[in-house]
Order: sequence, then C-alpha cells, then structure tokens
Amino acid sequence: MYLGIDLGTSEVKLLLLSARHEVLATHGEKLTISRPAPGWSEQSPQAWWQATCAAVVALRTQQPAAWRGIRAIGLSGQMHGAVLLDAAGQVLRPAMLWNDTRSAAECTDMMRTMPALTTVAGNLAMPGFTAPKLEWVRRHEPDVFARTAKVLLPKDYLRLCMTGAMVSDLSDASGTLWLDVARRRWSDELLALTGMRAAHMPDLVEGSEVSATLSPEVAASWGLPPGVMVAGGAGDNAASAIGVGAVQPGDGFISLGTSGVLFVATDRFRPNPASAVHAFCHALPGRWHQMTVMLSAASCLAWWSQACRQATPAELLGELERAAPQAMAAAPIFLPYLSGERTPHNDADARGAFIGLTHATTRAALTHAVLEGVAFGMRDGLSALQSAGTEVARLGLVGGGARSDYWAQLHADALGVPVRSFDGGEAGGALGAARLAWLADGGNEAEVCRAPAVRREHLPSSERHQRLTMRHERFRALYQALKGNVVALP
Repeated sequence: MYLGIDLGTSEVKLLLLSARHEVLATHGEKLTISRPAPGWSEQSPQAWWQATCAAVVALRTQQPAAWRGIRAIGLSGQMHGAVLLDAAGQVLRPAMLWNDTRSAAECTDMMRTMPALTTVAGNLAMPGFTAPKLEWVRRHEPDVFARTAKVLLPKDYLRLCMTGAMVSDLSDASGTLWLDVARRRWSDELLALTGMRAAHMPDLVEGSEVSATLSPEVAASWGLPPGVMVAGGAGDNAASAIGVGAVQPGDGFISLGTSGVLFVATDRFRPNPASAVHAFCHALPGRWHQMTVMLSAASCLAWWSQACRQATPAELLGELERAAPQAMAAAPIFLPYLSGERTPHNDADARGAFIGLTHATTRAALTHAVLEGVAFGMRDGLSALQSAGTEVARLGLVGGGARSDYWAQLHADALGVPVRSFDGGEAGGALGAARLAWLADGGNEAEVCRAPAVRREHLPSSERHQRLTMRHERFRALYQALKGNVVALP
C-alpha cells in the first residue's frame, strides 16, 4: 500500500493506493485562508499538520488492514509558499501562499537588478514565487528575516513534521525562483539576490527518490511500522501529471483546482518567460515541463456560489445544464481575475468583472459566463505555449473542476482540442503523490505511471469553437480596456 498526501490550499487530502492501482480510500480535511490585508494570503503551517494528522485518523479508521500495509508515503503540495523557520525549527510567521501578491514591487526590482534572472530560473519574477516573498520580508519585517534559518515549501513542512528532515524535490523547488532549473540545483546567484544562501535551503532530491523515513514517534502515532519511506514528492501540478501519466514529452493536462494550470511535459529545459510561461523540473529525473497558470479557476465558481448565498456549485451547474442553450445565448463576458493574473499578463492588479449585464441576464447565464471566463483564461495559456513552439494533440482534465462534463466540453470547444476526463481525475496530486511513493519503493515507471481509464472524451465542435473564438477576442479586448481603470482596492 502507498499513501499520498496532497496539501492543497482549501484542504489536505490523503489517498490510499494499492499496488494494483486501486484507490481504496480518500479523506480530506478543510483548511482556511487568512487575508489580513488586500493582496495578502496566508495560512498557519501548524494547521496543515493538525489537519494531516486528523485525516490520518479518518483514513486509518476506514481501512485499518490496508493501512498497516503502507510501505511508502508521497507528498504533493501547493507551490511557492514561504514557511520561515528559526534555528530551532520553529515557525516565525504565517506562511505566505502562492496567491499572495504583496511582493509586486520586489519583483520589479529583482528583474531590474538581475536582467539575466529568467535565463537561470526559466521564469519571470512574479509575486506568487517564493523568492520575492523573502525580499518583501527583508524589507518590511527585518527582525523576522534576520531570524530566518531555513525556508521550506508547504509540503516540505509536513515532511519536517513527519521525519525531522529538511528536504525538497526539484519540481517544487523550481517554483521558488532560487533554482537553476536547467542544472537542477540551487543557484548561489539567485539566492544572493534576496539575501539568502544555500544554507537557508533544504536538501534536494528527485521526486521519485527516498527523502527520509518516518520518525519513530510519528510512525507509532500513526499506527505504522518503523522505516516507512517518504518519497521526495512533487509540487501539486507535477504530482497531478504523475497521477494521469503525463510523463513523456508532449503529454499534457488541464488542472481546474483553486488555480488553473495547463501543463505539458518536455524532455529539456524550454523557457518562454516573455509570455509568462513557467519552465520547471518534472518530478522524474531528466524531464522538465512547461506550465501556464491562471490564479483563479475553480475558485471563481466557489466565489460565485458564495455570492449566490444558498446555491452550491453543484446546484448552480445543475441549473445551468437545464437552461444551457438560453444561458449560453444570454451570457455576459466574465474576466476571472479575482486574484490578479499570471499567464499571460503577469498583472497582480488585474481584477475580475462581469461585462454586458441586462435586465434579462439570469443566474444560469452568469454561471455559464464564469465557466467560460476560466476556459478563456486557459485558451490564453494555450496560446502562450504555442508561441513557445509547444503543440498538444489532446489534454487530460484533473482537479475538482474535472467532475463537470459541461465544463470539460466547454474547454474542448474553447481550446479546439479534445479533452479527456479520467476515472478518479479529481484525485489530482494525491494520486500522483502515492505513485511517487510507489516509485521510491522500487516500482517500474511504465507500470506505475500509466494513464488512468478514460471516463469520457470531449471532442471540440467546430461551430462552437468558431463562436467562442469571437467571444474570446472580446474577452481579450475587455482586459486591455479595463487595465488600470478598475476600482482600486483600499
């Protein structure tokens, strides 16, 4: 048995996988986000650990016999977050998350100071990345910065609690802006840019390698034998790629989680920072990937559900499906920039909007607009990849948004490529984390990383694609028209 632990933004999810590719049980524990100021997004690392231990109890109760057979554990997690530890390993402040945009000015200064940054890091300096967050701390919380002895990524804080080891994997480390992505090692030059040294960083391993073993205390508390291995693991998107078998060059998928991602595996380092495309290490040795990121995806639907008070996302989707033709025809344009945007705009100040409302606009039409706006953001990402010379023949679909066939078909029509949903595709990073544990235990890559069964293939309609292309052109024009003209946040 193999355990996958996926530390997301909204929940920590555990998945128990057998060596016959059977998902025996899953369990999630909800997490909350603190937003103490506009553009800030923080969580308590201690809350991550408490939620993980609670999920362990629940999963162990569901499958007591299978639980005792766990041989290795894999980790997946939200990327870019900054967990600051003192010399005693104690947390110094709440973790700054991937969607925290307070460090926009620091990013500008970093690019000005080191124009060659993108050559080494493969990415533009963006507020979501870890390095600008530390530069912000250096400027605004100098006492905290002076006491910082180690910086860990979110999932690696869980590893520290589980094993006592400070280790990260290369896919997650790629999102710090401190890694020489081509050489797969920390860059002294990039670290110095934010006043850091290699001593502040965790050790690095490949995602499929053993990073450490459970401490005797945690093993006993979790009801596991001593010596259970913990794999290097991966950032959430690289882990999702392992989960859907996207490990060979050209394999790709869309992730509809809190954020939205378009991911394509590559056999070499292929940066395209001019279009805000990310170039990261994959979770397997000798492989990389390109990735476009929109900061709000399924979280747009969650926001719209909250705005509608009593309506859950499932109820809104059901209402939309019953009124689909009329809703499509009456839908306004929705800009999905609720947290700013990365690809292709790299605009922390971008804001969301409905444009084109009338007295006849229904709630179903607005729901369609929200889903369509996210699909248009993904189309922007596909265009950015294509400008880097990357082509995809089809895309898988993972994450919470993968549950909706309506949304999957909308993506196929908007992007003009077939979109496949998989059995268990909503498992995302947790399944990939369990598979990385299996690889660390000696599993064969071809066997472990095979694609799951296809639940449904959504083929694009040329007629709908043409209509959506016209609406996408308006979508792009509206972003440009509103840029710099939205109501400023206090």
